[in-house]
Amino acid sequence: MSDAIPPWPACHRGEIWTANLGDPPIRHWVVILSVDGRNLSRHSDSVLVVPFSSRGIEGPSVIRIEAGESSLPGPSWLKCYFINTVRKSQLMERLPRPLSSRRMREVCLAVRRAIDPDAPR
Repeated sequence: MSDAIPPWPACHRGEIWTANLGDPPIRHWVVILSVDGRNLSRHSDSVLVVPFSSRGIEGPSVIRIEAGESSLPGPSWLKCYFINTVRKSQLMERLPRPLSSRRMREVCLAVRRAIDPDAPR
């Protein structure tokens, strides 16, 4: 096994990044959702993310995040029904303020509500 440093950035659960998504690639803000065991593994070249949107309506699987909580320029909505897998090489820039552990628990519950009709409200 090689001790070489992987060619992608180290990322942690709850961090907010810009990522190039789509074809052609467009920059989007995302929050890292996957656990750090996957995020920091040199054997996994992808992470799970939830994208932010500049518009939205709060609901069971949509969470409004204020600018002061996220370092984004204005209020944003995490659309937890759009969970995605992205390659770590698509991560471009880490924002200075990660989401809190409490907020990440809310994100996980909102993801669960998007796929589990029995998830608590």
